Order: sequence, then C-alpha cells, then structure tokens
Amino acid sequence: MTELHAPLLALDKLTVQRGEIPLCEGVKLELSAGHICHLIGANGTGKTTLLMQLAGLLPVITGSIYYQGLQTLPIQPLYVSHQLGIHPSLTVAQNLTFLLNLYGITPNVIDIDEALAWVGLQGFETISSSHLSAGQTRRITLARLYLLTPPVTPLWLLDEPFTALDVDMVARMETRLREFTDAGGAIIMTSHQPVGVANQVLDLSDYMV
Repeated sequence: MTELHAPLLALDKLTVQRGEIPLCEGVKLELSAGHICHLIGANGTGKTTLLMQLAGLLPVITGSIYYQGLQTLPIQPLYVSHQLGIHPSLTVAQNLTFLLNLYGITPNVIDIDEALAWVGLQGFETISSSHLSAGQTRRITLARLYLLTPPVTPLWLLDEPFTALDVDMVARMETRLREFTDAGGAIIMTSHQPVGVANQVLDLSDYMV
C-alpha cells in the first residue's frame, strides 16, 4: 500500500489478540478522511483491544495496520479510553493542559475556559480533580476534543465516549465529531448507544475465531 491516496487507516487481515488468545482474525477496514466508523461486536470480541492496538499500546501479532499508507505512526492518533489518565492531585485546568501538551498544544486561558464550558465544567478550572464525580472526570478527557484538529491528530480512537453523558452533551459531541471529520479527520469509536453521525460500521462479530 502506498501513501498516494491512501486512507487514514487501513487494516489488512489483522488478528485482534488478547495475550496469546486470538479473538478475531482477518479483520479488514479502510477508513478515509470524513468517515466515522462505529466499531461494534458482541462482548468479548475485542473492541477495546483493537483500539489499543491501533493506538500502538498493544502489539500486532499477525496482519497489518497502515496509517496514511505507512506501517508506522506519522502522526499520533488520539486515544480516549476507559482508563482516564486524570491525576487526582491536579486541578481540572492542569489536567486538561497536560492532556493537550501530549499533542504539542499549549492552551491559553481562553482555550481552557472554552473547552471546559463546552463539556459543562465552566467554573471548575481551579478545583482539584479529586473532588469530581466519575462523570465530571470523564468530561475533562473529552474537553480536549474541542481543541484538537486534523493537522494535530487526524485519527481519533474513542472508546465509549458517550458513557455517562446526558442527551445535550451527546448532541454536542456528535456535532464536534462531524466538524472534525468535515475538516479532514477520521474517527473509529465504540458505543453501546446508536451513533447517528456514523457513516461506516465495523462489526467484529463477523471475524470471531
């Protein structure tokens, strides 16, 4: 596969494997700019495991993953997981700043204020993250979506991003996902809820061993 006109992400006969146990084999996908892929499958098919492989956190045993036509990561994808990565001793603003620093972004006060307002955490900037509920803590991780763009990270890997969100926040999230892909990004995400903005589906149940 060459870089010319290559999709942002392509899977070729990939094995989704947990430890030494293969869960799915022969997984294929092409995900181009402008696409939102809803990753589905029965429990135990390895949806989270696949996202971790795509993020480079788990090894690929057999098959290939291509990012913009290359088997290396030209630009690090964004991975939002169940493992929140929020440090309880830092303030809300400090945690968000740290998460953005990982992608080379140094947000200013206005950036932080707008991103936190977008997820309903306005006024929480200086509050210790240890005082937040699980749902509020998760919103810190989602706030970075407001500021990240395709030139920074063109591929988003989102594991259950709608969990514990109210209807209004889900609607705002879907609008942001459309904005991101309209600007040239691509997204693969899991969700137990319907994903109205998805224009592609990958069902791992079709590849179970």
